[in-house]
Amino acid sequence: MDGNGIREALDRHWAASDANDFEVEHDIYREDAVLEYPQSGERIRGRRNIQASRTAQPNAKRFTVRRIVGSDDLWVSEFVITYDGRPSYTVSVMEFLDGKVARETQYFGDAFPPGPSRVHLVERME
Repeated sequence: MDGNGIREALDRHWAASDANDFEVEHDIYREDAVLEYPQSGERIRGRRNIQASRTAQPNAKRFTVRRIVGSDDLWVSEFVITYDGRPSYTVSVMEFLDGKVARETQYFGDAFPPGPSRVHLVERME
């Protein structure tokens, strides 16, 4: 799969994630895919286990993609997941093999106010 095909697959994946369409959301993964959440120390092996872990989440969630960049077999998505109305700024690093995700690592960061020492230097992003 070329870069355009992977980009289209990512667009479908994130749209399905936002719609809570768990079947389409997980079409992008290989059967032996690995998903890691370094901040919680979790590793999930296998497409069906990844899907089951997300299906079991009780939170109402929405996804807003900010940007997707990549080439060849390495792609990064920057997005905001809103869980029950609370945003979490997220980066997903996906490694593809034969057109499907073989490995994904997701990093999460909560919003925080600007530091007082730089407040006069910044513009607010919304």
